Amino acid sequence: MANLNIDAQKEATYDAIVIGSGVSGGWAAKELTEKGLKVLMLEKGKNLEHVSGYTNALKAPWETEYNGRITVKQKESHPFLSRDYPYNEMTENYWMNDSDSMYEEKKRFDWYRPNIVGGKSIMWGRQSYRWSDLDFEANLKDGIAIDWPIRYKDIAPWYSYVEKHVGISGEKLGLPQLPDSEFLPPMDMYFVEKEVRKRLEKNFPGRTMTIGRVANLSNPSKIQLEGGRSPCQYRNRCSYGCPYGAYFSTQSSTLPPAMKTGLLTLRPDTNVREIIYDPETQRATGVRIVDSVTLQEREYFAKIVFVCASTISSTAILMNSISDRFPNGMGNDSGELGHNLMDHHFRTGASGVWEGDLDKYYFGRRANGVYIPRYRNIGNDKRDYIRGFGYQGGGSRQGWKRNVAELAFGADFKEELTSPGEWTIGFGGFGETLPYHENKMYLNREKLDKWGIPVVVFDAEIKENEKKMREDMRNDAAEMLERSGVKNVRTNDRGSYLGMAIHEMGTARMGRDPKTSVVNANNQLHAVKNVFMTDGAVMTSASCVNPSLTFMALTARAADFAVKELKKKNL
Repeated sequence: MANLNIDAQKEATYDAIVIGSGVSGGWAAKELTEKGLKVLMLEKGKNLEHVSGYTNALKAPWETEYNGRITVKQKESHPFLSRDYPYNEMTENYWMNDSDSMYEEKKRFDWYRPNIVGGKSIMWGRQSYRWSDLDFEANLKDGIAIDWPIRYKDIAPWYSYVEKHVGISGEKLGLPQLPDSEFLPPMDMYFVEKEVRKRLEKNFPGRTMTIGRVANLSNPSKIQLEGGRSPCQYRNRCSYGCPYGAYFSTQSSTLPPAMKTGLLTLRPDTNVREIIYDPETQRATGVRIVDSVTLQEREYFAKIVFVCASTISSTAILMNSISDRFPNGMGNDSGELGHNLMDHHFRTGASGVWEGDLDKYYFGRRANGVYIPRYRNIGNDKRDYIRGFGYQGGGSRQGWKRNVAELAFGADFKEELTSPGEWTIGFGGFGETLPYHENKMYLNREKLDKWGIPVVVFDAEIKENEKKMREDMRNDAAEMLERSGVKNVRTNDRGSYLGMAIHEMGTARMGRDPKTSVVNANNQLHAVKNVFMTDGAVMTSASCVNPSLTFMALTARAADFAVKELKKKNL
């Protein structure tokens, strides 16, 4: 019997375990297998095959039952998800059912949890920007939270490394606050965007508008084409999954090379309950899991563990990994685990109408918009808040829906709707949220989900600094549009709760001192050197740009370090 147990343990033993298969998990699996490690990837969600799994990607609107909307029944089964736009008829199979794993809110928090291999890499917005030293030095200069233990120079080579594989289309600007990437050719801007850009840059020196830096292949490299990816088809249906592999996802970009090594084992439908700790070696030995379907429990073992389950889930796993050494969660000597929860705040800005030029149009449905990089609190600009914001937005021609509410009829009315309407353009701000210690998540150990795991509780909100920033986000947008010749400009503020931007960060922050942080500059837990975290949980501040590209670079960097440490027998 003992021999059988030993054999079973050998079958369940790997060089590395990667928890999660999203942006970070996919990169961890790719890098570790390509460096020769035998890897087990554990994913909570169900399997999703590239191409064949994207069942709605090629459907026409009239082939859907509810025209993309959700039913009353779906709202009842998804009380949290149904509050916002990402959950709809076309993507409903990609998201976890709220009723299987409810969470609690001391303050509203919109937590989006995919239920598929690939995670949010299938539905993400693909906006990809490098951070700069303006971001990495911000906490130190402002006296906020703790200082980052790394700077731009430490991660710049890894940005370049991942960008060459991912494929980022964009325009070089040479801005210190927004470093340029290894770009594919930029997507074209529409007529109205080009006109507004010229006037904006003339009227507001120091500000610029560019096409979004997006992980869609405008002109794939030879390596990307050989990997089975194709150019963007300008369909703008990315959130359904891309059969062409035209945008970066785990399925299209990192899983294929990892599988090609023959060293990756992917196990979907697997809830990681906790990480197993050995007090004698002061190392993790593996993980305990619950099968999502059968509810059976099992253990897997490895020399190193990469925790890449996304910010909230990764931290929840550490919190639930309790031992005599870690009564408050693995690696939580500082007491900071779960604290400093961040997201971007958005949903405020302005829009208006560009008169004339009705003889101009554009081709296709560009899966991208324009971007205005941060300009507040840079150089001599000082505001009554700290940090700043950028804008995402764009222009377009109105379609037939512009008159859907009009009580009109007849041949002239029908004829009008066969042509596009006026040009419109709008900007929406994305602002930085500060890492407040009191913004937190924790576990309610008295309430368990379907898999016997404690549910997450959120207690976090935007505060006065962000509210002051939102005034500028709204008013600046209107001023830039008006002075650029846009008419009928109207501001908007639809309110923003943390989680809505789906850019969760913090809760296991990176730092130099184990007394004030959870992981070190190499993404190792200070107290458990063979456990690495490389997703949004480790972020020490939030910047105002989309964070996914930074997650990728940190993951590739940490994987390189981990393999070198393994070879030195330090892990």
